[in-house]
Amino acid sequence: MAATAANATDAEILAAARAILEADYPIALTGAGMSVESGIPPFRGPGGLWTKYGEPPMNGYQIFLSDPKKAWEDRIRRQNDELWGPLKVAKPNPGHAALKQLEEMGVLRFLITQNVDDLHRQAGHSALAEIHGNWKLIRCIECGARFRGEDIRLEVLPPQCPKCEGLLKGDTVAFGEPIPPDVLKHCVEHSARADLVIVAGTSATVYPAAGFAIEVKQRGGVLIESNLYESEITRVCDISLRGPTGEVMPRLAATVADIRKARLS
Repeated sequence: MAATAANATDAEILAAARAILEADYPIALTGAGMSVESGIPPFRGPGGLWTKYGEPPMNGYQIFLSDPKKAWEDRIRRQNDELWGPLKVAKPNPGHAALKQLEEMGVLRFLITQNVDDLHRQAGHSALAEIHGNWKLIRCIECGARFRGEDIRLEVLPPQCPKCEGLLKGDTVAFGEPIPPDVLKHCVEHSARADLVIVAGTSATVYPAAGFAIEVKQRGGVLIESNLYESEITRVCDISLRGPTGEVMPRLAATVADIRKARLS
């Protein structure tokens, strides 16, 4: 059922909470809508960075490989631009906290995020895959090891991996770059077990992330959408909760907690 009002009704929240508790292996897929509610500008749409400045080249990874020294110089120069600046000050919002609450209750088994903002980690998630990487991390493209940005010395560019002396790049996945195999493996394993997906703050149209939710639905699983606006995925969702994720998700988590408490009493 799809929400038609500006905000999800209590009945819709209740239906979603019951569906989550009836599922054996709920997971979540989150996207840019959650980041926007923490003050991070989107890439696409009104006010989006790509709308204002144009999309980045579709062969960004190949450009990096062709001249990694220049790519690192560009990265360092952009540390305080319109994207990096908000990332440095953004904090998890109530939507992030609600998903963490579902994880703490043992209800949400795994979370796949398309966001690179580190906010799910900051909220305390442990069962997490950042499918597009994490802006705070540096990754070796040869051995796959990851390091905190502050732990990598940049006196010589491009920097070398402390473990294997391979080439380092930012962990965020560039256009033309394969999803890191360790992350992809986790996404495949957990989505294969899932029988319900909470799709929060994303239209679920960017692959391969979107494919995990669609595959669960095709196997007969349940899709619950939490989004500010109707999206491309709304028509195939079982329950669509309209409104900001920072408002909808806390209501959903609280209702799940109330039902669990009532069942145990």
